[in-house]
Amino acid sequence: MNAFLIYLLKSALFLAGFYTIYFLFLSRDTQYSRNRAFILLSVIFSFLLPVISLNIKENSTVAYIGKKLSEIIVSTESPRLTEAGRIESTADINTLQVKIYLSGVIFFGLKFITDAATLLVLIARKSDRKKRVIRFRRFNTPGFSAFGYIFIKSTLSDRDADEIIKHEQAHLNRFHFFDILLIEITKAIQWFNPFVYLFNKSLRAVHEYQADSDCINSGMGVTGYRNLMMNTLLNTRIFVTSNSFSNPSLIRKRMLMMTKKRSAETSNLKIVLAVPLAIALIILISACEKQLKVKSQVPENVVSNKFQENPVEINTSPLPRTTTQPENTPEQRTMDYPAEENVTNPEPDKAVNFQTTKIAPAEEAPGKVFVVVEEMPGFPGGDKALMDFIYEKIQYPEEAKKNNIQGRVVVRFCINYKGTVDRITVIKGIHPLLDNEAVRVISLLPKWEPGKQAGKPVNVWYSVPINFQLK
Repeated sequence: MNAFLIYLLKSALFLAGFYTIYFLFLSRDTQYSRNRAFILLSVIFSFLLPVISLNIKENSTVAYIGKKLSEIIVSTESPRLTEAGRIESTADINTLQVKIYLSGVIFFGLKFITDAATLLVLIARKSDRKKRVIRFRRFNTPGFSAFGYIFIKSTLSDRDADEIIKHEQAHLNRFHFFDILLIEITKAIQWFNPFVYLFNKSLRAVHEYQADSDCINSGMGVTGYRNLMMNTLLNTRIFVTSNSFSNPSLIRKRMLMMTKKRSAETSNLKIVLAVPLAIALIILISACEKQLKVKSQVPENVVSNKFQENPVEINTSPLPRTTTQPENTPEQRTMDYPAEENVTNPEPDKAVNFQTTKIAPAEEAPGKVFVVVEEMPGFPGGDKALMDFIYEKIQYPEEAKKNNIQGRVVVRFCINYKGTVDRITVIKGIHPLLDNEAVRVISLLPKWEPGKQAGKPVNVWYSVPINFQLK
């Protein structure tokens, strides 16, 4: 469902861009057919274009870290500061978003269905099959058209009724009702997007301009036609599924458009402005998606060379670099991590006892270590169980507390083709006390379900940031 919500947001972005083009360059023209086509195509393409994603190349150095797990926060006051709770909170927020969205869809969907059902019942009871004209009494509107029928208030004079029928027949001749169905369905799906309502208003205005133009071109006088609109203006109810003759919000604009000079045919070329806009939005959205993938450490089609299977030893000296890296490891040499803020090392004259942690060599495995595979390794019980396990085992070293040492440690490890943890490396260290603790906890991880590529078990890199914070 989250993927669908992201798709809707991208669709809303395209719709916003298209409306900007319409409002700035097209809305004041009298090329009504072009404007109508632009609005309808904008709605249709706003649903189609989000599925297009360009392959934007990015620097893949960061990819060698492996799939990044959620950050672990270790506090002196609360050593189990709920990363699991954060996962649950995120899940709760996602669930709330889905519920809010579905509530809106149901509300607008029911409104649309209610109006449509009301009109269909009226058609079934009182339709005039020859003229397809239905007389009514109870609705506060002089006339409207929907579902191929014209609805006329029975209290109108014959003359007024005939002129309104001509207007509504123009709507039927141009199949405006199908446009209304499309925009109402779009409103139900994208009810949260304000540009849907702006397009809805613009589309209905274009419909009225076209119908007015057809009526005047057929010989109806402009003055009498305006008077008829003003006489039927008050107490008008608008059905969402219909074109209404006396929509109050459009009366003034319709009167202006009746006498406005016709736009030149060359103004139709303005529609091509939507092409570079669509391309720019596709590139922008693709680039943003790529950045999100890089930040989440789930890049595509990236593998690293096999690391030397030598023991990894954590230094005991309080130097910024706390890991002795294996030789001939280009991925590690290219890592360039910024300095961590809020890190305090102990004073030089204070003696601190450090212990060295050694990690056993990696088991012999297939040559490649992947960053992402078709079937990623699975921790017993899932990601929440993994976070719970780390929080249960992690401890803030007492010596680090006494010497005011804090900061963020990034540990990389491999889930090998047998499902066990090996090749544990501190790729960004703070101090041996914190580095050793991070390595110790990762080394305690139980056996995983190994990752698979093309159906075969493979080695997969993972990384986890552990943030030690003093309160």
